Amino acid sequence: MCPAPEPLKFSLTHIRRRLEPLKPTSAPVAGRRAAVAMIFSGANQAEELLFIRRAERENDPWSGDIAFPGGGIEAQDIDCRAAAERETREEIGLSLTQKEYLGYLGTVGGSALPVSVSAHVYHLHQLPRLAPNFEVFETLSLPLQVLRDPQRNRIQSFTYGGTGHQHPIVDLHGYAPRCLWGLSYRLVQIFFAVLKP
Repeated sequence: MCPAPEPLKFSLTHIRRRLEPLKPTSAPVAGRRAAVAMIFSGANQAEELLFIRRAERENDPWSGDIAFPGGGIEAQDIDCRAAAERETREEIGLSLTQKEYLGYLGTVGGSALPVSVSAHVYHLHQLPRLAPNFEVFETLSLPLQVLRDPQRNRIQSFTYGGTGHQHPIVDLHGYAPRCLWGLSYRLVQIFFAVLKP
């Protein structure tokens, strides 16, 4: 029996304070650069986190995966935050330019593919009606306590590239048909680690 996770403060003030020292890096990164938006909702604190389930698409290495809205940084984007906001608007019809920006979380690199993903954190009191485009099958708003549940956090075997691999995941049974794993999983774990006292 796994012990219950220690309580974390999900107050907006605490999140803002923890993210404030973190600044985006401008260091050159090999491979594709991308940015995502981590969008929390809740009346007075962060209670749920918004994800997308990507559409099933041939030749897409993340086809059908649970992920954050976002995508590749393009020439017209002034920085990685602008890319996260543009991609969110394109993918789910949500404009973040007037929403509460809590800060930059960090950048993670892919373990199998040459990609780096920067995460930017936002808060909405309530999610509006969203309009997913062709890249998104559906949107999911998951309680933070589900993502931290020790019964749902485990190691799972995957096969890709013709070989077997093992990765930590969050089992989302009852909320989504797939688990949370990979870069999105790692960003969630970084967020929880940043919030710890």
